[in-house]
Amino acid sequence: MSIIKWLEEWYESNCDDLWEHAYGVIIDTLDNPGWRLRFDIIETPYEHIVFDDVIIKRTDTDWIHCRKKDGYIDCGGGPKNLEEMLELVKKWMDDNKPR
Repeated sequence: MSIIKWLEEWYESNCDDLWEHAYGVIIDTLDNPGWRLRFDIIETPYEHIVFDDVIIKRTDTDWIHCRKKDGYIDCGGGPKNLEEMLELVKKWMDDNKPR
């Protein structure tokens, strides 16, 4: 499954006629340049699961910083790191899937 298809399915799985009115996923750009990714995880099975900060610094344009804060996962990365950030969040969710 492609990472975009996974993102679509994850988003849809949380839509319950309430959650999507207050929460969601934001994909935005940064001016350094790069990407910002924010997953709201409030009122999802992942809200209370530990997420260890991820800091990867390969070069000035190849980097990722992800952390959990105030009910969301917030990631920033270089201009070619969007897919890697999505994969990182997906892996965390897959590794912590509710039983």
